Amino acid sequence: MPETKNGKGFMLTTAQKVLRQASAYRGLLILSLLLAAATVALTLYVPILIGQAIDRIVGAGQVDFSGLAQTLVTIGVCVAATGLLQWVLGAVNNRMTYHIVRDVRREAFARIQRLPLSYLDQNPTGDLVSRIIADVDQFADGLLMGFTQLFTGVTTILATLTFMFVLRWQIALVVLCVTPLSLLLARFVGMRTFHMFREQSRTRGEQTALVDELIGQQKVVQAFGQEPQMLAKFDEVNQRLADATLRATFYSSITFPSTRFINAIVYAGVALGGALSAVGTGGLFTVGQLATFLSYVTQYTRPFSEITGVVTELQNAMACAARIFALIEEPLETPDAPAAGALTDVRGDVDVTNLAFSYTAARPFIQDFSLTARQGQRIAIVGPTGCGKTTIINLLMRFFDVDAGAIQIDGQDIRTVTRRSLRAGFGMVLQDSWLKTATVRENLLMGNPRATEQEMIAAAKASHAHSFIKRLPQGYDTLIGEEGGGLSQGQKQLLCIARVMLSQPPMLILDEATSSIDTRTEMKIQDAFLKLMEGRTSFIVAHRLSTIRSADVIVVMKDGRIIEQGDHDSLLKLGGFYATLYNSQFAA
Repeated sequence: MPETKNGKGFMLTTAQKVLRQASAYRGLLILSLLLAAATVALTLYVPILIGQAIDRIVGAGQVDFSGLAQTLVTIGVCVAATGLLQWVLGAVNNRMTYHIVRDVRREAFARIQRLPLSYLDQNPTGDLVSRIIADVDQFADGLLMGFTQLFTGVTTILATLTFMFVLRWQIALVVLCVTPLSLLLARFVGMRTFHMFREQSRTRGEQTALVDELIGQQKVVQAFGQEPQMLAKFDEVNQRLADATLRATFYSSITFPSTRFINAIVYAGVALGGALSAVGTGGLFTVGQLATFLSYVTQYTRPFSEITGVVTELQNAMACAARIFALIEEPLETPDAPAAGALTDVRGDVDVTNLAFSYTAARPFIQDFSLTARQGQRIAIVGPTGCGKTTIINLLMRFFDVDAGAIQIDGQDIRTVTRRSLRAGFGMVLQDSWLKTATVRENLLMGNPRATEQEMIAAAKASHAHSFIKRLPQGYDTLIGEEGGGLSQGQKQLLCIARVMLSQPPMLILDEATSSIDTRTEMKIQDAFLKLMEGRTSFIVAHRLSTIRSADVIVVMKDGRIIEQGDHDSLLKLGGFYATLYNSQFAA
């Protein structure tokens, strides 16, 4: 989302988005306002009762004990009722705040599920995690403080001002005229610290991304002896975060003592003027009324001190909210066509015609790519690193859309069917095997949640994973950690292969599917793959050319183009690029 240069406008826009989120809870919002009004009304009624109690104590022997006792009982009831209402108000505000935060966090996570892969490639994972976790937490703190302080504070200011005008409008007018000094000071500081909190939030995301990257690649760091360099890099980011936080907090903290100073001057002026009125001729004030008025002045100025005192939290919350909403408003991947239907009863006839694609307009990549695959055929895609093999797979799955040309499955352009139904037609085993933090059973059943126990075990046996699964502490119910922690890379890949075998898809994509498996096990799995691929259109990406000799068609790519095409024997006889690649692997 583009950021406006005007900090005031940017903050106002963010506040409007927050209010839009809160509008879903109008009932709780109205209830919070009513409770705040009732709490303030009772709070402001107590000073009147205290003033009456003081006026009942005229002097020695002139105390109205019965009236005083009745007033004190009323004060006790009001204080108890105020405490109860404040507790209910706190519960309502908490419920409203954390429901809004839940919705924002869910909306942000749901957005990530639908963002184009190009966005995820260009933005560090740690920064996205920081937005959804740390920024939302900061936003929650500020939002709760806003509901708690602002509603009650604004109601208190309006009510006390009304009471003071009723009691003594001349002095109330003086109080009202001095009030803008506090507001102007808070606004002056707030507008200048907002960009500081935005910088703090951005740097915190950068730090989270760095930590995520370094922890995930700690083996590589240690293998190359880069610990001092990585620590220095972390220290640099950490210092920038500390400096940004210190600047933002320091400048925003000026507000509280400054407004307290202004409020103290107001209180002293009112106390002096009121005392002179009480003891002077005319008796415009009783001592009790003066006590009531001073209590109102205190309660009138307190919200200004409280609101300006939490400027740090509010500014921080708005800065964090801006980053969250920027994520939520990121453009989604190209939506399915309005009339897109589901791809059903897939046979597996794939036609790629004059395909062109580039990641950036300035650098063409895939050009004039055409390919035909019929049901049950095994299509191997080979070539040097960076030639576009995996890009073709991404285009088949519509992780990216083609720039020109078309990909058809069973005669239907894949842009005219829903992505969900298209991807359901493929089973994928990738080089980067991914397992979630769950039991072995739950990971396997991702391929087919309705599979029976016997079907699951049969798939595990076919992938040669059953034997090592049985050796795990709880077998299929063993909990595996993040990214398959506790298992070797080869074992994780075997589980991924079992998962796709269990799904029984009409088409297969095997992208370096056996790259982390030993040669002996690979030979066994090749047999299982051959059975799995029977009747299924399969696309196989491999660097080890020995694994694709039995493919029906081998597509040889270089620099985004098909340069050779045929079966293994014909390509060897051709003596071209494929023959050079193949012979280079077996020259020894």
